[in-house]
Amino acid sequence: MVPPIADMLAAVERSPEAAGAHDRDGWVALFAPDGRIEDPVGSRPHVGRAQIARFYDTFIGPRDVTFHRDRDVVSGSAVIRDLTLEVKMGTSVTMTIPAFLRYDLDDSLNIARLQAFWELPAMVWQFARNGVGALPAGLQLSGALLRNQRLAGTAGFLAGFRGATSRGKRHVGALLDDACAGDQVAVKRRLGDAPQLTRGDDERIGTSELVALLHGAQWDGMVRAGNVTVARARRDGRHLVVFADVATRPTRIRGVRVFADDQWT
Repeated sequence: MVPPIADMLAAVERSPEAAGAHDRDGWVALFAPDGRIEDPVGSRPHVGRAQIARFYDTFIGPRDVTFHRDRDVVSGSAVIRDLTLEVKMGTSVTMTIPAFLRYDLDDSLNIARLQAFWELPAMVWQFARNGVGALPAGLQLSGALLRNQRLAGTAGFLAGFRGATSRGKRHVGALLDDACAGDQVAVKRRLGDAPQLTRGDDERIGTSELVALLHGAQWDGMVRAGNVTVARARRDGRHLVVFADVATRPTRIRGVRVFADDQWT
């Protein structure tokens, strides 16, 4: 049975609260015993509370992280949070990272899976633009990665550089342009016959329903993580999040999942 939406949102909110308070034990305890973190999506997952604790020690504990939330979308047992992360890395470097976080909750409102969709290459470029002022923070992060994640974990984190290309983002952007314009013929042409289209994770929809959901909306905020490209869409004050699974070589969209509030029709 899916918990009430208010309870799910309260459970999710405990994560930024614990992170902001630097409450390591409290933050780790929010996860199920076999909980899983993919941050960013495309990197090596952290599974189980021991690995999640080391994730905290590497990426959260040494920094001040502020969660600037835009909107939450609840679908089934998942909460999709559209936000910007403000990460202070020492005294001279503050990073601003557009992101989408997906929290999958179990029946006890523990976090079974946390997926963070943000662009590692863009973050590294933003970090590098700080010049020599970024050197102490860079050395601290490198040391924490090697100390807590070892060589295998560090390589696993760097795997977040792989995945969908800029060409893939343009492909998804063109699809969203066509869908928001209500051009069903163009959407069918871009998708071909293979993709799986769903509202949420499980409700199968067709091309016509996808176009109906997006027609008249405005989209923005696109990020790519691993093989997934994510964007938000807004219409009449309501919020929708689109996840597109993008293959490379050749570039094609393998599937689209749309998450929207129940009021979105």
